[in-house]
Amino acid sequence: MLEDRQEHFYNIGVSYKKADAKTRGKFSLSKENQIALLELSKEKGYTGVFILSTCNRTEISGFAERPCQLIELLCEFSEGTIQEFSQVSNVYKDNDAIKHLFRIGTGLESQILGDYEIVGQLKQSLKLAKSVKTTNAYLERLINSVLQASKRIKNETKLSSGTTSVSYAAVQYIIKNLPDYNSKNILVFGLGKMGKHTCKNLAEYTQNKSVCLINRTEEKAAEFVKEHASIRKSTIGNLSEEIKKADVLIVSTGSDKPTITKKHISENKELLILDLSMPENVSKEVADFKGVSLVNVDELSKITDETLTIRLQEVPLAESIIVSHKKEFKRWLNHRSFTPTIAALKVSLENIKNDEINFQKKKIDNFDENQAEILTSRIIQKITTQFVKHLKDDETSVSESIQIINKVFHHK
Repeated sequence: MLEDRQEHFYNIGVSYKKADAKTRGKFSLSKENQIALLELSKEKGYTGVFILSTCNRTEISGFAERPCQLIELLCEFSEGTIQEFSQVSNVYKDNDAIKHLFRIGTGLESQILGDYEIVGQLKQSLKLAKSVKTTNAYLERLINSVLQASKRIKNETKLSSGTTSVSYAAVQYIIKNLPDYNSKNILVFGLGKMGKHTCKNLAEYTQNKSVCLINRTEEKAAEFVKEHASIRKSTIGNLSEEIKKADVLIVSTGSDKPTITKKHISENKELLILDLSMPENVSKEVADFKGVSLVNVDELSKITDETLTIRLQEVPLAESIIVSHKKEFKRWLNHRSFTPTIAALKVSLENIKNDEINFQKKKIDNFDENQAEILTSRIIQKITTQFVKHLKDDETSVSESIQIINKVFHHK
C-alpha cells in the first residue's frame, strides 16, 4: 500500500515562469525519451506517472517516496542537470500538486492566459502514459476531473475567448508592428502544429496573399496548400532564395538545433524573424545583421490584447469551478481511502454483536434472538453511517481519523 512506503503524489518540472526559452529547451523531452522515461519509472516501481512536455513547460507527475526520484528521471532523459533544475524548478506535493494540475489544465497557468491548446496536450500525455501502463486509478480520476473542470470553464466563462496562442500572438505581432503587413512577403518555415496554426491565423486575421510555405517533408506541404489556395509552396533547396524575397520569416521547425543560421541571411536586408520553436531554431547570431529583428517565443508571449483584459476578469469564476471539481476529487479520494476501514469496522462490530447475542442466549431464558439480531444490526448501521459522515466532512483529517479507528478496533 502507498501508506506503508510513505509515497506522495508529486509534480516536478520547469516552466516559462522561472526558466527562459534556452533553459526550457534543455529540459524538453522528445516522444522517444518520454516513452523511455515512463518505461524506466515503471521498472523502478513508481506509479501514476505521466509527462507533460510543451514549448512552455516540461513536468512529471507521479507517486514517489521523494521528489528527487522523479527529478533524476527528468535529468537522465534531457540535457538539463540537477543543479540547473534546482535553480528554475517547481516541486509540488499532494494537495499542491493536485491544485497545480487543475490550474494547468484549465489554462490559468498558460503563458498566454486561457490558452486552450493545453487540453489536447494533456489528453495526449495521459494517452501516452496509458499506452506504457504507468497510470493508475488515482491519476486517471484526477486528469478526468481536470478535463471536466476545463470543459465547464470553456463553456461557462470567457477565459478562453478568442484563439490566443503563440501562433496567434505571432500574427498579432506582425499586424501591430508592420503597418503594411498585407503587402509583405511572409515565409513560413516548418509545418508542425505551430506552423499550421500560424498559416491558418494568417489566413483568418490578414488579407495577405503573399505567404510562402517550406517544409522538409514536401508531401505534407503539398497536402496543406491544396486546402489553402492562398498559400504558395516552395522547397527546402530554395530556402535561402525564399528568405531573400521575404520581409517576414516565421520559423517553427521543431529541431534540436538551429535550422536558420547566418548563412541563410543576406546582409543589408530588412527582415523580421519570428522564432516559434522550442528549443529555439534560429541562431542568435542572425540578430547581428543590421536590418534583422529576431523575436522568440518568450517575447511573443508578452503581447497583450483586448481579450487578455476580458480573460483576467473571468479568473475568479474559473477558480470557483476548479474548487468544486477539486472537492469532488477529494471526496472520491477520501472515500477510496476510508472504504476498507469502514468495512473492517463493520466486521468488528458484527463480531462484537455475535459474541454478545451468543452470551445472552446462554444467560436469558426464551431469549428473542431474531429481535436482538434486528435491533443490533440497526445500531451497527447507524454507528457506521455516523463514521462515514464524519470522514466525509471537509474539516476532517481522514488519515488521522482512520488511524484512530484502526487503533481502537485493532485493525492492521
